[in-house]
Amino acid sequence: MPRVRLRVVFGPEEMMGPGKAELLERIAGTGSIAAAGRSMGMSYKRAWQLVETLNAMFREPLVESTRGGAKGGGARLTEAGEAVLAEYRALEAEARRAGGPHIERLQKLLRDIS
Repeated sequence: MPRVRLRVVFGPEEMMGPGKAELLERIAGTGSIAAAGRSMGMSYKRAWQLVETLNAMFREPLVESTRGGAKGGGARLTEAGEAVLAEYRALEAEARRAGGPHIERLQKLLRDIS
């Protein structure tokens, strides 16, 4: 089944795509950057780099984190993070809806693939 993977390129270094959206969702679900990264098979360092990139891209940070300690640290999406994630997912859904007929026509032109 074909799928649409959408990447929005805002500038040379600024882009939002399915990986960053998934990371935001997993941070929201786990309350942890490390756990979110692990669940995606990425290192803690890589997850943190992506969060730092996202926080720097937008006017307001998308993720807030607290340092570990006796009670442990954590992370959560900010209001801006929730808004960015919701807009990205809505854009994806709209692209799938609008692109559906085009994808069907393209699929009919494909060779048989087993």
